[in-house]
Amino acid sequence: MFALGSGWGLGCLWLSQLRVWARDAAGRWALGACQARLCCSGGGEGRPGSEPEVSPFGLTRQTLKEWALLVSPFGRLRARLPCHLAVRPLDPLTYPDADRVLVAVSGVEGRARALAGLQVVYDEALKEVAIVSDVIDPQASVEVTAPLKFDLNIKSSGSGCVKVQNIECDNCKIETEQGTSILQSVKSPQLHVQTKGGKVICLGTIYGNINIHASDKSTVTIDKLQGSSVNISTEDGLLKAKYLYTESSFLSSAAGDITLGSIHGNITLQSKMGNITVGSSSGCLNASTHQGAIDVYVSQLEKVELKSHKGSILVKVASSLQAYLQLSGKEIDVNPEFRVEEMDEAHKDGGVIITGLMNQASKHEKWIKADAPKGTVTFRSQSWFQSLKLKD
Repeated sequence: MFALGSGWGLGCLWLSQLRVWARDAAGRWALGACQARLCCSGGGEGRPGSEPEVSPFGLTRQTLKEWALLVSPFGRLRARLPCHLAVRPLDPLTYPDADRVLVAVSGVEGRARALAGLQVVYDEALKEVAIVSDVIDPQASVEVTAPLKFDLNIKSSGSGCVKVQNIECDNCKIETEQGTSILQSVKSPQLHVQTKGGKVICLGTIYGNINIHASDKSTVTIDKLQGSSVNISTEDGLLKAKYLYTESSFLSSAAGDITLGSIHGNITLQSKMGNITVGSSSGCLNASTHQGAIDVYVSQLEKVELKSHKGSILVKVASSLQAYLQLSGKEIDVNPEFRVEEMDEAHKDGGVIITGLMNQASKHEKWIKADAPKGTVTFRSQSWFQSLKLKD
């Protein structure tokens, strides 16, 4: 197998299945300082002849080395790096056969560890591009331009950050330690993201069956998830999502808050110490917290079950919603504007239980159950328009 030149660079060196260009000109997007630049960069290529980057410490960053690998379509990228990594798709007009993987490394020239131990190889039998180094300069950044449909297996150590945008995968696995993971418009039937202390940020729409696990104080923030199955957990960090369109979802946090905008499908939410807020629920919802409060707006109802062992619960619904109600707590506060038929009130263990049918509902079709044995259950009316402010 041989690699075809693409017209880049000034000098060429043949190395087995890849062709290496080494040049001093800048022009590749580098991640740089992860928290600031990784989040806001568009990931575009620099123009030839553009000025080298200047780091916050006054050191000039530039492209140190580039590779162009001739690959088979529908392959896989395996990366093991302690530095920043960005992955984006090839331009289909420039590479209609989707048979290239382009790799560029930028950093501060002259540093002893700038490219230390870096291996960039393609295994034709495995259809795998491997980018591996344990000792490369952590301040370096690697940019990979791969075919649109390419599997990813990425592991970043230390504070190395990962950004993946506009890629379709059969399998996508990303692991970080303290670095941020950013996924933008990614499609994958099997998407797994794990971090031990970094942030997880999902931009645009993420499609597929999604598993995200964030340890320590890691936070997870999401624009939109759409798929069959979603499983997300945090420990002490915030879990926030604007839109969830799933058949089945399980979201949990040990001590962090769970804050959701518009959710659709069968959703289970659990938090031990945090609060749970849902801007709009359409479908089946089961939410429980041990010490936190629950605040939910029910827009379209199937079955809703809410429980706060030591906190209070606020349920908001449209005044025309049909539902069987079962509200229990130390105190119950129901807006008098609701028309509740067959209402029954009972007192037990220092609390009160109210049941009834709202707007001629059936007991067995659609119901709302809220239980706050140590707190107050409040039942209020809210219009769809009022709920929009919670989705921002």
